[in-house]
Amino acid sequence: MPNLLYPIEWAVAAILAGAHWGVTALGLPEESGWTWVLSILALVILVRLLMIPLVVKQIHSSRKMQLLAPELKKIQAKYKGKKDQASMQRQQAETMELYKNNGTNPFASCLPILVQIPILFGLFRVLNGVDEIAAGTKDPIGFMTRDLASSFDAATIFGAELSDSFLHDSDLTGKIVSVVLILLMTVFTFVSMKMMMDKNMPDSAKEGPMAQSQTIMLYALPVILAVTGVNFPIGVLVYWTFTNLWSYFQQLYVIRNLPTPNTEAERRMHARQIAKGKEPKRLTLAPAGGGKDSGSTALGDDDAKSSSEPVLNSTSKQPDRLAQGGSGGQRAQPVRRKKSNKSKKKRKKN
Repeated sequence: MPNLLYPIEWAVAAILAGAHWGVTALGLPEESGWTWVLSILALVILVRLLMIPLVVKQIHSSRKMQLLAPELKKIQAKYKGKKDQASMQRQQAETMELYKNNGTNPFASCLPILVQIPILFGLFRVLNGVDEIAAGTKDPIGFMTRDLASSFDAATIFGAELSDSFLHDSDLTGKIVSVVLILLMTVFTFVSMKMMMDKNMPDSAKEGPMAQSQTIMLYALPVILAVTGVNFPIGVLVYWTFTNLWSYFQQLYVIRNLPTPNTEAERRMHARQIAKGKEPKRLTLAPAGGGKDSGSTALGDDDAKSSSEPVLNSTSKQPDRLAQGGSGGQRAQPVRRKKSNKSKKKRKKN
């Protein structure tokens, strides 16, 4: 069976090898554990920088989804109790039309997580096999040669080998280092989620089944991380800790600068803007453009000119007809043009 993760393993090994070469070029020892820790940190930075477009899309999508919640409830209420296939298809079509017209996708929030999972397991496969590569019982993975694998296999931090895990091949020191790293990555994850729920979640979303499930996940995730973390090499735990630390600071930035509408974080941002004498920036529902009949709304920032001004339909260019037609939907009567005196004199002369 082909190894579907091999391209990711190859890329991870190449980045680690390149970063290790760069760090040793700065004067650090090749077999030092801290040289490899910095190499893993370089991998984290590169991966998270490449993920910025996905993260930005995730942030904007989640903010827009919050404003679309009332419109989604209207669609759900419209088809409430209708279980026939035709009604369900129309409900799905109207929902997707709403997403399309507003440039959002509910699945966008999952992309960063889905991207990180194969990278994490690719790193696990590389680091978990360095001892076999070093011993010559396993083929090298790309740039992770036998010599480089031997260097990583012998590298230690605080007396614990980076290739050891809590459950395998580690002494008491290795187990302590593993537990400390598991605690750190768990704390960063818990604090990030707690901060998001307290400050960047609308009051309306803090009640009901969804809020209960998020609370359960908040306390269940540390247990999941602890159970899975004991199986990973210390090098993978270092990567996991660094990436969770990045997520923590990223969450701080988002809460301060790009908060979800109708949240405590947004109210605080508006208070800061008012204190500086600036107009508060709000993400609002704007009229849909293009003269569409669907009745859907399009989202836009109020500080963007294109979305802050109302979108005019083609009928707005015909004020005479609108004035004659009135608001009752009556047909507009043709307007008879009054002839000028000059035209009358000309006809009399002829």
